[in-house]
Amino acid sequence: MTATGLYAYTATRPAQAQTLGNGDYQLITAEGQPFTRASFDGSPSMLFFGFAHCPEVCPTTLAEMTSWYETLGDEAKELKAYFVTVDPERDTEAVIKDYVAWTGHVTGVTGTPEEIAKAARAWAIYYQKVPLEDGDYTMDHTASIFLLDKDGNFEGTIAYREETATALGKLRKLLAQS
Repeated sequence: MTATGLYAYTATRPAQAQTLGNGDYQLITAEGQPFTRASFDGSPSMLFFGFAHCPEVCPTTLAEMTSWYETLGDEAKELKAYFVTVDPERDTEAVIKDYVAWTGHVTGVTGTPEEIAKAARAWAIYYQKVPLEDGDYTMDHTASIFLLDKDGNFEGTIAYREETATALGKLRKLLAQS
């Protein structure tokens, strides 16, 4: 992209995309480290919001992310991936750590319900508790992966179950910018 093209893209990018993720949320990783907007600085990242009791979307997405890391190999050495819960009532640090451990690449993130709500608002994430007939509940939530450049700026999304070649193309483009 030429300098003029980059300027035109940046200047015409919708205001919401330019401010996506900005907020003062204070979450915590499964390893007990603080997780804020500044956590994205320095490396390109994938960001996904989900929950550990998810029956399909979340495990499928984690499997796809893991597969992309395997396919990209050394190309993805700088790429970070985060799984932020939308179910902080059940997804404690220990639960989220166990849930993402098998991936080898994804960092689990949780927090208080109030801080999760702040992060969800900052990223324009939809989530809602849905009661089940047996008295338990599930969660409806946004199912896209957010792609962020090394400065934490929103660069696009990978849709749920997007074609592998398309997803890898988006990741390679993201990594080439870094």
